Amino acid sequence: MGNSLTSRSQDYSQWYNDLILKGGLADYSAVRGCMVIKPYGFGLWENMRDVLDRKFKETGHQNAYFPLFVPKSLFEAEEKNAEGFAKECAVVTHYRLKADPDNKGKLIVDPNARLEEELVVRPTSEAIIWNTYKNWIQSYRDLPILINQWANVVRWEMRTRLFLRTAEFLWQEGHTAHATKAEAIEETKKMLDVYADFAEQYMALPVLRGVKSANERFAGAEDTYCIEALMQDGKALQAGTSHFLGQNFAKAFDVKFADKENKLEYVWATSWGVSTRLIGALVMAHSDDEGLVIPPRIAPLQVVIVPIYSKDEAMKARLDAKAGEIIKELRAKGVSVKYDNDDSNRPGWKFAEHELRGVPVRIALGPRDMENNLAEVARRDTKEKLSVSLDGISNYVADLLEEIQQQMFNKALKFREENSRNADTWEEFVRLLDEQPGFIYAHWDGTPETEEKIKELTKATIRCIPLDNPQEEGKCILTGSPSAQRVVFARAY
Repeated sequence: MGNSLTSRSQDYSQWYNDLILKGGLADYSAVRGCMVIKPYGFGLWENMRDVLDRKFKETGHQNAYFPLFVPKSLFEAEEKNAEGFAKECAVVTHYRLKADPDNKGKLIVDPNARLEEELVVRPTSEAIIWNTYKNWIQSYRDLPILINQWANVVRWEMRTRLFLRTAEFLWQEGHTAHATKAEAIEETKKMLDVYADFAEQYMALPVLRGVKSANERFAGAEDTYCIEALMQDGKALQAGTSHFLGQNFAKAFDVKFADKENKLEYVWATSWGVSTRLIGALVMAHSDDEGLVIPPRIAPLQVVIVPIYSKDEAMKARLDAKAGEIIKELRAKGVSVKYDNDDSNRPGWKFAEHELRGVPVRIALGPRDMENNLAEVARRDTKEKLSVSLDGISNYVADLLEEIQQQMFNKALKFREENSRNADTWEEFVRLLDEQPGFIYAHWDGTPETEEKIKELTKATIRCIPLDNPQEEGKCILTGSPSAQRVVFARAY
């Protein structure tokens, strides 16, 4: 079926695009910079969303929904936030079209339908949410507010890539309000842990937990915590962020509460989010030159059974019956499984197709196997094939899925460890970036100017200052000024 993908070594970027399109995850759309998420890709997002949604509810959060449009005056209220997103804003100025009198069949903007106040299409929802919280919060009894929303946002990116950076994308954004600074910081860190556990336990993706430098911080935040992952080409990808917003938004929107002594205080805030770029992370961290490799715990389809038969109807009936038994047993164990008995394609074509789509386990069932009470079980991650007894095959497959999950994580962790290095001099730093990219641990003098200069010279940024970072005296790789700890540099998506 022409599954030929560009290889990673030949052109990593093209390999990624080929994989997204041919693997059935997404497609380009008629809108510049926007994508269509296809059913297989959306099934993957739904599985991620379901796990995260459960974790949010377990930590006391509720879902709500806020408008897509933000009045410009509200958007401007928190200056740093407004400035940070200004260049990416789509703005609604009119609310009606009308027929063009000079060009039949065409529509023009009705100049009489200009909005009194322009509306920003949300790039993030702090402004509209904090304007709402103002009406919800009067007393300490109204706190904390722990809300999450699943939504789309628009950031008018000039250079887009499927899943990684699109003008519109899907995400969740948590927005919480607290009575004390300590409580808000605790919430920020708690949600970072939720993201890190999700990435590692479900996406089989090892992540560094850390805090961003001032230059890389979310606009309007006091502190941004993040999880950073390493892709197979040695570039970093920010996989999730959790922000301690201090009282910045409470002050911008005048959100105060009466504490237990009846004294008025500004509320403390957090926000946190992950988006469909996690799918891009998943693809780049695990997949190979034959196609997608998807961790079983979030795979849209975990097992596929492919029957192999000639035109013998009696044998076909036996294979169908045996497949039906296996499917029933696997579904009882919570495993998603498909019987691919479509006779318009040959088994070899099906094998390649399911390999391309990253289905973790494939079971091939043929007449000779049936006579020997066996089936061929192939795992997608290592391509290993084994003949397995049909007695107890469902237990074997359920255990195999867990083994694949763990081994995918171990493989990604080994890759990260092999591609994490210390650099002590500028020459060594530049050489490592070019020869063997990955995470580079190096000393930095703590100034935004030095950080900016390093980025300018090398395109490498500080991905994070790891939490619980060991303190170690050293000299900044660029300026030679004293430094108390190493930070993590990488080129990034």
